[in-house]
Order: sequence, then C-alpha cells, then structure tokens
Amino acid sequence: MPHPKEDKTVLIIKPDGVKRGLIGEIISRIEKRGLKIIALEMFMATKEHIDEHYPKSEEWMKKIGEKTLKNYNDYGYDVKKELGTDDLLEIGKLVRGWLIDYMTSGPMVKMVVKGIHAIEMVRKIVGPTLPSQAEMGTIRGDFSVDDSTAANRDKRAIRNLVHASGNQEEADHELLFWFAPEEITDYKRAEDDIMF
Repeated sequence: MPHPKEDKTVLIIKPDGVKRGLIGEIISRIEKRGLKIIALEMFMATKEHIDEHYPKSEEWMKKIGEKTLKNYNDYGYDVKKELGTDDLLEIGKLVRGWLIDYMTSGPMVKMVVKGIHAIEMVRKIVGPTLPSQAEMGTIRGDFSVDDSTAANRDKRAIRNLVHASGNQEEADHELLFWFAPEEITDYKRAEDDIMF
C-alpha cells in the first residue's frame, strides 16, 4: 500500500468557477490545506471528451434519473409534465446531456492534487455536490447557492463550480483520462518536513 501522502486526485474548476474568477481562491484553499498541485492546465473541453468523462451505463443514468425524480417529488413538481417523461433512464439521459452542455460552455482548469488522503481532503474542501446543501466554509457553500430543483426546472446542469474525484476508482480513471504521465510533476513543499 502506498503512503497516504502519496494519494492523488483530480479537481476540475468548471466553466462557472472560471467565469466567476474563482481559480485563485480554489487553488489557495487547496494549498492552504497542505495539499500540493502537481499538474495544472486551463483548457476547453470538447463534447466528445466530456462524453467519455461521464459514465454511459444504464445503471448510472437510472441513478441520476432516480435523484431527479426524487427531487421533483420532494418539491411537488410533475416530472412528466416538465420533462415529458417519468422513465428513469430517459431522465438520466436528459441530465447527462445537460452536464455535457455545461462542461463545454466555457474554459475549465484541471489539476492533479497530491497529499495525505487527497481524495477525501479535496471532497471536504469542495463540499457536497449540491451547493444548496454545502456547509459554509466549503467552496460550494461559500460561492454557490444553486440547487437541483432550479437546475432541473431550467433544464440545465447544477452550477456547482468544481468537479472532484469521488473515490479511489474515479481518481485512478480520471488521472489517466485527463493527464499524460509527463504532465504530472512532483516537488517538495517547504513545509513538508513540518506538516507531515
């Protein structure tokens, strides 16, 4: 097993985070936590590339459909009237399409973050997927108020500023998907001997 300080994860600042000028703030929060950014690039994603980033399995799309349907039911909205279907797979496909449109709507910044339990630490820093449920002090809690109900009713993706790998399997996949090995560098931070 590798040492916990060798953990690596992917963080992507989405188009809304870039357009709102939050790149520096997000990077600062990562670095202040004692994590290292060992790869960094601004880029414009193609629909084809984003299509490969998000899962295409029926299971994944039905799960997204279930979350969306629950959201509509929780707030008393008629999903069939608003989306034209109550089929979980079809709803999941719609939401996936909104995600692809959102992720290709402007430039993004991708980075590899390394450090002790980097996957979990970055997830804590960014907060839950839904900004409306994120605690103050997290990136999403401090800089976004978007909500799945508003996004679904507007037929768009949730504007939640960042993507962070959710677990080790995702991180391993995304490291290879978004970065070539030669794009990832490592270095020793001045405080490494003090913090670890």
